[in-house]
Amino acid sequence: MSKRASPDDRRRDLIAATVRVLAERGAAGASVRTIAAAAGVSPGLVTHHFGGVDRLVAASYDHVAAQVAAALETAVAAAGPAPRARLGAYVAANFTAPIADPALLATWLALWSLARGDAAMLARHEQHYAAFRARLEDLLGACGVAAERLRLTAIGVTALVDGLWLELCLSPDSFSADEARRIAADYLAGL
Repeated sequence: MSKRASPDDRRRDLIAATVRVLAERGAAGASVRTIAAAAGVSPGLVTHHFGGVDRLVAASYDHVAAQVAAALETAVAAAGPAPRARLGAYVAANFTAPIADPALLATWLALWSLARGDAAMLARHEQHYAAFRARLEDLLGACGVAAERLRLTAIGVTALVDGLWLELCLSPDSFSADEARRIAADYLAGL
């Protein structure tokens, strides 16, 4: 006799399946049936646990954002107490696994496409990016960036990181993660 999965385990399985489906098929391919098949469950469990595919996709967005935030915080913690090392680690972590991953890029693209046409998903996107920039502002402030420059400096660093990350995921043969880290480090040193 097999043991039934707990509700929390089932929700985690459905989120993991949704992330895979978004990466493989994009937003248009993220149907209840496709996700349920990827999770190896009946379509009714999507509705039972999430009330529908929209809530499941939203929970998946939160899950992916939390994974990225956790990876960044792990890098910051490993960098030790020096503010510049912590900032450098936060930025550099974007160019290594699990963040610099073509499958993650595909998932983000699917989620971002949904944010363009759905106010709730756009609000979720803005919330996660605001948290990323706020953490970056904290790290920049600890390095001595003046309070009146923090917001725009964080936006600039975010743009640099996003651009390098995007190109690294799309065209990993055009430059290396080490080169991306060096470019970002040179930019940070210039601040």
